[in-house]
Amino acid sequence: MLALHGWGRSHSDFDTALTGLVKTHPGTGAIALDLPGFGATPAPPESCGAAGYAEMVRPVLDECGPRVILVGHSFGGRIAVELAARFGEAVAALVLCGVPLLRRSDRPAARPALRYRIARGLHRRRLLGESTMERMRQRYGSADYRRATGVMRDVLVTAVNETYQDQLGRISRPVELVWGRQDDEVPVEVAERAAGLLADPRLTVLDGVGHDVPTEAPGALADAVVRQLRSP
Repeated sequence: MLALHGWGRSHSDFDTALTGLVKTHPGTGAIALDLPGFGATPAPPESCGAAGYAEMVRPVLDECGPRVILVGHSFGGRIAVELAARFGEAVAALVLCGVPLLRRSDRPAARPALRYRIARGLHRRRLLGESTMERMRQRYGSADYRRATGVMRDVLVTAVNETYQDQLGRISRPVELVWGRQDDEVPVEVAERAAGLLADPRLTVLDGVGHDVPTEAPGALADAVVRQLRSP
C-alpha cells in the first residue's frame, strides 16, 4: 500500500491507519510519503499539477510493485487518480477520501475579486510593487494560498483548477470512496458523481466525520484497504 497525504499535511496522517493495518495483516507492505513541498521533502523545481506529481511519485510506485493499493487523501488523491489513469498496470486498487475529483455542483468556479484581478494585471506589467501585490494576495487568497510560498503557490493554483472526469473514465481498477458525511470542503455529492464515472466503485459514507478521514476515521480507511487485500 502506498499512501499520499493532503495539501499542507504529511505522511504522519496515516500513522494510525497503517499501524493497525500492519498489525492485523502481517507481511503487508505499507508506505506513506511526504510529497514534494511537504514534510521533509523539498518542493519541486517548477510548478506542476497532479500529473507532474504523479511522474515524481512513479519511481516509488514501481519500487512497491508489481500491484499496489494506492490510498489518497485530498491533494494526494488527485495524484493517485493520475497514477491509476496513466500507469494502471502497476495499480491493484484505489482508496480515496476527500478528493476534489470534480467541481462542486453547488459552488461554480469563482473568479477572483475585481480589485485583485486589477492588481494582478498591474503587477504583471511591473506597475505594482511586489510588497503591495503580496498584501493583496494575503487579503484575497485562500488560507492555503496565504500559507504557501514560492513554487508551491503556483502548484496550488494549478491543482485547484483541475478536474478529473477523463482520468476517472480510464480507471479500470476497483475504487473505494471513503467519505465523511460532514466534509464541507469536498461534499459527498462529489464522491457520488465521481462514482458514476468509475468502472468499479464502492462508496462508504461515514457519519460524524469531516474532511480529514485519515486522522478522524483511520479504522474505516484501513477497513477499505483490507477489503481490497482480500479481493481476488
